[in-house]
Amino acid sequence: MNSWKFYNMLFARVLIVIVTLAFSLLLFGNSYLYSGILILVFALLIGGEMYSFIKKKYNFYDKTIISILNNDFSASFPAAYKEGDYKNLCLLYDILKEKQHDLSSKELIYRSIINNIDTAVIILEKENDNWNIFLMNDCFSTLFSVPKVTNWIYLKNYLPSLCQEIENTGFNELKMSINIKIEQQDTQTFLLQTSLTKSFNKDYFIILLDSIQRVIEKKEKEAWINLMKIISHELMNSLTPIRSLSQNLLQIVDQDHLETEDFEDIKSSISTIINRSDHLQYFVENYRKLAMLPTPNKRPTPIHSLFADCLKIMSPIFKAENIIIINEIEKLKTINIDRSQMEQVIINLITNSIFALKDQQEKSVLITSTTKNSRFYITISDNGKGIESEIKDKIFLPFFTTRKDGAGIGLTLSKNIIEAHGGYLSHQNENETTTFTICLIE
Repeated sequence: MNSWKFYNMLFARVLIVIVTLAFSLLLFGNSYLYSGILILVFALLIGGEMYSFIKKKYNFYDKTIISILNNDFSASFPAAYKEGDYKNLCLLYDILKEKQHDLSSKELIYRSIINNIDTAVIILEKENDNWNIFLMNDCFSTLFSVPKVTNWIYLKNYLPSLCQEIENTGFNELKMSINIKIEQQDTQTFLLQTSLTKSFNKDYFIILLDSIQRVIEKKEKEAWINLMKIISHELMNSLTPIRSLSQNLLQIVDQDHLETEDFEDIKSSISTIINRSDHLQYFVENYRKLAMLPTPNKRPTPIHSLFADCLKIMSPIFKAENIIIINEIEKLKTINIDRSQMEQVIINLITNSIFALKDQQEKSVLITSTTKNSRFYITISDNGKGIESEIKDKIFLPFFTTRKDGAGIGLTLSKNIIEAHGGYLSHQNENETTTFTICLIE
């Protein structure tokens, strides 16, 4: 309706100008000179007013569109404009203004999140075959003592080794460790990860850098915190009743006369103190096993013979629990290991499988081995209840156990033994099967 109103008003002005011009020409033709001049001046005034009307109308449209193109939403319109001829334009402006504010708020939040993470992040944006720095977080700037420059060329002046490594790959995705020298400090090793992504026909290159030393320290700190929680829990479980019973005993022996019941209390308290002391001693001895693991005494060992001995030791349990053992270990394979330590690992892992199979109708344990890329893999799989997702990250923690009679050191000790051999121990749940994998370097 507003556009029709505008065109109607414009048509009326054009019609008046045409009519007045025609009338002026008619007067000139009939020798009414002054009257013709007067009407002509009136026609020119109407034409000037029409020009001003059109210019004013389109100036507002032009200024508003330029503001939108420049993302400038600082203007505010009178209420009359929002209900008059400019209603739709004002509505468009307000919608875009709201979207811009929403985007600005989200960008502020995203930047705040990126600036508060411990990983050094830099995002590049490609323009005309040149890379510019779209974003550099505070961690990157602080860690490498780099000002927040906006051009890749400037960054090369501060971190030539990093930039050169990325350029050598042609800005392709990679994951590797890299040594970077920061100003006058010693060279440090970082884990470098990059990824390339495209959005609205623009290429973005994301660079993530983590100090390997800092990652290790973080993991060590987390491990120590978890370990101290467990140790504190075990100590308090024993020390609290010992202290309480000791106070009770002190009160009993301070009496002038002891009854028969008092002697019974003393015996019961002392018995409990001994039990808790034994538990505490057992706990400390287990900790010493973990902390003082001897260096493996490696000798060439037939791996099939080792497993045969372990399975023979445990065969009465297999028979009692109706567990089927499938042994597919290579018969002619010999590997350099500490036989007694590796025997502990095998028995621990098979014992875990036996526990996992408790409630199963059909029970089976599959033991296999493979050699690949100078690495020897041993897998022990069972069709038991599996490892719950909530605890899968805790199973190698010292003293963590889900068994009432468990000490919580079996898997930790096994992991430490394998790592002392230069290998690793891992696990996975797949197709209702739990598999522990031992990897040893030949």
